[in-house]
Amino acid sequence: MAEEVKYTEENIRSLDWKEHIRMRPGMYIGKTSDGASADDGIYILLKEVLDNSIDEYVMGNGKTIEVTVRNNKVSIRDFGRGIPLGKVVDCVSKINTGAKYDSKVFKKSVGLNGVGTKAANALSSYFKIRSIRDGKSKLVEFSKGVITNEEDIQENTSRRGTKVSFIADEELFGKYRFINEYVEKMMWNYCYLNPGLTIIFNGEKFYSENGLFDLLEQRTDAEMLYPIIHIKADDIEVAITHCKNQYSEQYYSFVNGQHTVQGGTHQGAFRQGLVKTIREFFGKNYDAADIRQAVNAAVSIKVIEPIFESQTKTKLGSTEMEPGGVTVLTFIQDFLKKHLDNYLHKNSDAADAIEGKIKMAEHERKAMAGVKKLARERAKKANLHNKKLRDCRVHYNDQKKENRVDSTLFITEGDSASGSITKTRDIKTQAVFSLRGKPLNSYGLTKKVVYENEEFNLLQAALNIETGIDDLRYNKIVIATDADVDGMHIRLLLLTFFLQFFPELVKEGHVYILETPLFRVRNKKKTIYCYSEEERRNALEEIGKSAEITRFKGLGEISPNEFKHFIGPEMRLDPVILAKEDKIQDLLKYFMGKNTKERQDFIIDNLRVEENIVDA
Repeated sequence: MAEEVKYTEENIRSLDWKEHIRMRPGMYIGKTSDGASADDGIYILLKEVLDNSIDEYVMGNGKTIEVTVRNNKVSIRDFGRGIPLGKVVDCVSKINTGAKYDSKVFKKSVGLNGVGTKAANALSSYFKIRSIRDGKSKLVEFSKGVITNEEDIQENTSRRGTKVSFIADEELFGKYRFINEYVEKMMWNYCYLNPGLTIIFNGEKFYSENGLFDLLEQRTDAEMLYPIIHIKADDIEVAITHCKNQYSEQYYSFVNGQHTVQGGTHQGAFRQGLVKTIREFFGKNYDAADIRQAVNAAVSIKVIEPIFESQTKTKLGSTEMEPGGVTVLTFIQDFLKKHLDNYLHKNSDAADAIEGKIKMAEHERKAMAGVKKLARERAKKANLHNKKLRDCRVHYNDQKKENRVDSTLFITEGDSASGSITKTRDIKTQAVFSLRGKPLNSYGLTKKVVYENEEFNLLQAALNIETGIDDLRYNKIVIATDADVDGMHIRLLLLTFFLQFFPELVKEGHVYILETPLFRVRNKKKTIYCYSEEERRNALEEIGKSAEITRFKGLGEISPNEFKHFIGPEMRLDPVILAKEDKIQDLLKYFMGKNTKERQDFIIDNLRVEENIVDA
């Protein structure tokens, strides 16, 4: 008989504030990953500190914020009022300490629970804060939440405000790096939501004059059917357009300045309100999917005491605009009924363009109905026994699963590569989809090809994205091909498919390229996997010139025992990122279109001829 486990007073522990944060960081910042994803914890730390500076700007204090990220050290300097000097230590090291519990002072702020800066402090190997106000300053330094240096209040003639610097702790985050494109996107979002605010990031100026209008103009890469509709009222701002050559919906939603990447009640209310308003305007019961096809929209609302579904604030759970007040759904629907309806009455060209797009979507939907039905039946049969998909147990769309963000789908070329991954993967969170060969070049084709092409249809079914990415089954879609010419071509073909029909997968940071080692350098005592020539040279210097060097030509060559290192905790992923200036259709035309003159000229200008030199 097993020994009974004793349950006494000794079993009950009260953790210190910093101990709890460090023991359960996921509760406060989500993932403690390496920075490859835009929602990784290191970006949440940056955001949590920056939110306080933004709140100061919103309250009318300071028009400029300086942000620097270099060598993993983050510095944020605002020119607000500065933290009261006697409370500097408390504000960054005592949970549930802050000014934002008083809704009169910070009525619609982002940081509500007094947790953000404390989490940044506890999870950083180095954390420094200096507050300047009334000609005096207070400086305190921490390491992992513990004070290492505290200066007395001193005279200081610098401009008032607060400066915070920190370095996230590698003990918790491992070898991480900040990807500038992710940080830049964050800076732009803050500027779009706060017109008139200037952010200086690594010396570059970020500024928006027209708010969500600027956001939609810069983020929409397809041709617009009509000029952006930009309407605002107290506590709400909306920008809307429809695009040509686009099949999906694209939304950018915000609450109190927070980018809610997973949407929430306000995004759902906007989608419903848009359909309702347009149906009533035209007096026709158009299908909701036809109305929303190819819509690009941004919506921002301000809520008193918002309820988010997690501390990371990526999804709004509030059903009311304020406790006991009007519902979010009613508020947004009433706003659209009044302002969007008025706009369409005054701008008949925009109204005609919207109705024309709806009718075209309706025509396409009816023409594809038969093809879709056959494809769904085929996919249903395949799902019962899908040889291409080796599924995992945890999925991204399962909100109850704690580790759902780890859910990953590897897309491999051929059976040999998929075999190695399948044997070594984590069956809980890692699934594998095996390609038969090179996928079809889908550039310039209609969405009909997604249903007619068996491989694309099965991939769409595996990802569960037929009606949008709200129920996406895997958080990370990893293209795992060989690093040779054929492998690169397959990557391009898959990216063409995603960008052509499901661009939001790329825009929302779900698509990655798996990095696999090019070389193995080893001796009897040590093995080093190298991902570049430079790493190979460094490994030889470390191990010695007599080391054995193996060149990996393809994934199928790597044994399952070795492969487990490359898809485990140390997995290297390169995120597929669209730069702000990239236009999807232009990119696809250049790389995947017919043999254009631009591409010919590029090849000619960059062609290198290597001569074989034969000794006489």
